[in-house]
Amino acid sequence: MAAIYDCTVPTELLTGMRLARAAIARGELVVIPTDTVYGLAADAFNPEAVQRLLDAKGRTRQSPPPVLIPNLRTLDALAESVSEPVRVLTQKFWPGGLTVVVAARNSLVWDLGETAGTVALRIPSDPIALELLEETGPLAVSSANLTGQPAALTAEDAERMLGESVAVYLSLGHPGPNAPAGLASTILDATEPERVRIIRRGAVTEEQLREVIGDVLTTDRPAG
Repeated sequence: MAAIYDCTVPTELLTGMRLARAAIARGELVVIPTDTVYGLAADAFNPEAVQRLLDAKGRTRQSPPPVLIPNLRTLDALAESVSEPVRVLTQKFWPGGLTVVVAARNSLVWDLGETAGTVALRIPSDPIALELLEETGPLAVSSANLTGQPAALTAEDAERMLGESVAVYLSLGHPGPNAPAGLASTILDATEPERVRIIRRGAVTEEQLREVIGDVLTTDRPAG
């Protein structure tokens, strides 16, 4: 049975983080706290690890995972281009509960599933997640639950669903600040240069977004 490490205890934090880094490097899965719900994490540049994540959740390649990143520099490294609306939104709301879908760089050697050349990026505000990301680089991270089941609000919730498919569970003993209200991140389609569309409402409200980018924001689906 995979161990759950209580990251509020310094000795367990050190051990858990060391084992989590090693597990990610081996292509294994780790459950981590985020500022929303607990996440199931894998090395974004290891196709076998990403497939292991999808298999553990019971998802297909048609549902590729988002990628958590440690800083804004990584946005420029992974996105083919960053429009001005995306630039100002990420400067305002990252780290935090905002995910942006952008065109991925053609030069990237990875396989997240059927992405149609895009990638969903976010910087979380949870310090444990950020520390791990600084050491491992970008992580493919999806909610730590079986598909169709409620998102895990604790590491114990995740362990009951995912069990031995996960090598290491990191716990803060509580859900992220947005999780009790059921708020996952807000997801934006930012693949067009001068338009940003809400795909999923969540932790960052439409009103907050519109205060920053005004009428560039739309909730309409593209024609065709």
